[in-house]
Amino acid sequence: MKKYLTIVFLFSIQFFNAQKDCEFSTNITDSIGSYKSTKSVLMHERNFGGNEKSIYFSLINSDGLQSLNIQIIQKSNDFSPASCFDERSRVYFQLANGKIVSLISVNESNCGSSLVIDNKNCRVLNGYFVFVEGTVEELKKDSITLMRIKYATETLDYIVKDQLFSESDRSVYKPASYFVDYLKCID
Repeated sequence: MKKYLTIVFLFSIQFFNAQKDCEFSTNITDSIGSYKSTKSVLMHERNFGGNEKSIYFSLINSDGLQSLNIQIIQKSNDFSPASCFDERSRVYFQLANGKIVSLISVNESNCGSSLVIDNKNCRVLNGYFVFVEGTVEELKKDSITLMRIKYATETLDYIVKDQLFSESDRSVYKPASYFVDYLKCID
């Protein structure tokens, strides 16, 4: 009996520790409607030869419409070519169970903005993508292994890590389980 109680206790601790708290950067409800946006989470980071690229996700619920905000930040000592989102842009996720789900862009043509910070050329691109019917349920069930972003002129694949240690902010992220952990925040 002691072994049984110990096993149940250990599983319950693991279950409760696995639940992520919802942290919002914006949470507004007024006479016009409601808008919630989760805090940004790092999904991909690459630092090589003075070039840095980071991809952040945040989830949005605007009057019941659930969407994903993708922010891509590029820093370079040299010129960074622009990547753009348009109405044909898509984000595809391959799940650990082999299924592929897609999100559709709601952007007009958008190539982001360019600025100089600390003598580095920086480019920031934001894109908003809505969930296709049935994808939210699939993303809640299983972790992601691969992300494909179809930009206006190119398509790039990104391997999604189970755990990511950020060189820029020295934090640990769990990109593969992002949707499993945070989609509940915008229900």
